Amino acid sequence: MRATEENADTRMRNARIAGALILTATATYMLGSGLVGSIPDSPDFLAEVYANGRKMTVGVLLQFACAAAVVGVGAALLPVLRKHGEVTALGYAATRVIECVCLLAGGLVTLSLVALGREAMESGTGEAAYSLALGAVLAEGSNTAYLIAMAALGLGSLPFCYLLYRARLIPRPMAILGLTGYAALLAGSLLEVFGYDLAMIHYAPGGLFELIFPIWLIFKGFDSSATASGAVPVKATGDRTPVGSVK
Repeated sequence: MRATEENADTRMRNARIAGALILTATATYMLGSGLVGSIPDSPDFLAEVYANGRKMTVGVLLQFACAAAVVGVGAALLPVLRKHGEVTALGYAATRVIECVCLLAGGLVTLSLVALGREAMESGTGEAAYSLALGAVLAEGSNTAYLIAMAALGLGSLPFCYLLYRARLIPRPMAILGLTGYAALLAGSLLEVFGYDLAMIHYAPGGLFELIFPIWLIFKGFDSSATASGAVPVKATGDRTPVGSVK
């Protein structure tokens, strides 16, 4: 009995940590993106980058905090998820790491753009054409890194939400919202990589899930009957379903 209570306490602690980290990731990225802003598409955009260099640097540091938080989410959820689907759990954790790497890469590119803006303004107009061309490449690279990060998040989160749905770890309507949101995120991010402007509409359902889901984890945790059930292998892939659950 005591071991069962300790396991329940551990699951609740992990759920709360994951919920807090998801909210932290969302808040830090939104704040960081607000400070970095959209890189202007104008002939003198390097001058604007130079003028806002400190603000953009703080924004990138906040995005780095987001990158650290998303890895923590995967690590916190791994012990709970792997009891119901080890391959899915490991895949979700791996795509969170990929998301982190892409966010870090995008941030480093943005910092390079800030350095380029400073160098361009201090060196005068002699190499203006070269600086502008390089700046445009860096700006596009930063945006592409972010889109790949979002595509990785969508790809890993689809089986993750299906596991939540199948094992009844959270209310099924919430899991369906997650499936819908991450499908839209994956498809929309890939379309934007290929040049289609979706005006960020594909972020809406996933954003709603990433607001509701962590709050649920913090206050409710995972369903105790689902997490306490035994699990048996159901596929060669390693995914497992709790005994008595309904697929």
